[in-house]
Amino acid sequence: MSEKKETLWNLLGYLFKAHPWHGIPIGGLRMIDGGEADDKIIAVMKGDAAFNRWREIEDYPNRMIDRLRHYFLTYKQAPQSDAGTKTEITHVYGREETYDVIRRAHNDYGKRFSRLESVLEDALAGE
Repeated sequence: MSEKKETLWNLLGYLFKAHPWHGIPIGGLRMIDGGEADDKIIAVMKGDAAFNRWREIEDYPNRMIDRLRHYFLTYKQAPQSDAGTKTEITHVYGREETYDVIRRAHNDYGKRFSRLESVLEDALAGE
């Protein structure tokens, strides 16, 4: 492995390890934004003193889910604007479906960026 390539991989490894966040998915919001899926995963931090006991979306207070719904349905709206992308939340789902969503997203990412390593190698080689 060239010195440049090794330096890049070490840097990428550092960036991904520098701020580890260990979340425990407990559920999600099925959101449609502009006609496309834009699911929102709800997770609690592992070891969190206040929320670590939550393991399922049913453990999450309804008022908190309502606040999340409101936030994700309104956060892109400009003040005093009627224009914007149509968003909707079709339903709230539990932990099992959340893991399925995460698996599908991981697979989609792998397909979309399958050539990422070779692109980085080409960039380092000056091609």
